[in-house]
Amino acid sequence: MAKRVLIVGRGKSGEASANALAREGWNVDFVDNYQMVVMSPGVAVKSELQLGCEELKRRGWKLIAITGSKGKSSVVKLIAEALGGIPCGNYGVPVSSLIQEKPGWAVVEVSSFQLEATTLSPDTFEAAAILNLQEDHLDRHGSKAIYHALKLKLLTFAKKAFLPFSEKDFPSSDQQLFAGSYFDNEVLKANAMTAIAVMRETGLDDAAIVRAFAMFRPLPHRFEMVAERRGVKYIDDSKATSIAALGAGVKMGGENIWLIAGGLAKGDDPNMVNLLLTKRVKKVYLIGQSAEAFASAWRNCTECEVVGTMEKAVEKAKHEAVEGGLVLLSPGAASFDQFKNFEERGEVFARLANQEG
Repeated sequence: MAKRVLIVGRGKSGEASANALAREGWNVDFVDNYQMVVMSPGVAVKSELQLGCEELKRRGWKLIAITGSKGKSSVVKLIAEALGGIPCGNYGVPVSSLIQEKPGWAVVEVSSFQLEATTLSPDTFEAAAILNLQEDHLDRHGSKAIYHALKLKLLTFAKKAFLPFSEKDFPSSDQQLFAGSYFDNEVLKANAMTAIAVMRETGLDDAAIVRAFAMFRPLPHRFEMVAERRGVKYIDDSKATSIAALGAGVKMGGENIWLIAGGLAKGDDPNMVNLLLTKRVKKVYLIGQSAEAFASAWRNCTECEVVGTMEKAVEKAKHEAVEGGLVLLSPGAASFDQFKNFEERGEVFARLANQEG
């Protein structure tokens, strides 16, 4: 009797899983647009992440795993480039799409969503690291404790595990390895230190690590300058989809900021950035479904205006931001209420910022 498998969701990960399983003789069925799946006892369940990692490990690949609340994709890109490996998982290509490729290094970005249905052996990853643990995805997981527990679960699948770096863990000599790079700032330096530890674990020497930092080019929509008009810089940080990430963007932006924020809230507390907004933000233009809630949280910290749309936000910021200032799109929320994804949101911001007017 032919083996049958049901794949829930027909995105890139679903298609990659289907192709991998079909090559192994499985008959594949798809279902889509389900918000919940309830499993009866006895039915084997695994994520695309688990399927792909098990197969890659069996075929001789070496795997690295990176998770965290902010900065995962950049660190995955950095390490993959340093190793000549392939970024995959939550960033890059689905893990299972690599099954037919020649074995090498796979650097896997792992999300809390992927970890929900993943169980792997403790020697799956040569190394796994958690960059940071903030408040995010509470709309999905229900509490910070559950969200953090899912992230920590990743470390049980690795030969060597790295927890987030703290200030006391910053030897000055190691900080010189990324001096002048994208990571050389108060927000990203902890991620850089974790990346150094992981890269050393793979056998890379410090000269190779210095080259990797020097050659690194940041991903789009991560604190990316997209325009400069009349002495005002326009920064696209659309990937900041949590309040903690918004706070990181504001820290990187200095003390003369006109902030565009709002979107589809994820359940994290907007009040966690109140002090930061008081010190650094001149005005907040609020868009999307969370506009009123964010305005209510921040009105006593800085000037807030509910404008509703990106078009109105950029138009007002152009007229009100002063020379030497910075117009920062760092939404602190998901994009799906008004845009297809965070990339489209950032592209719209960039287009509007570069328009005359």
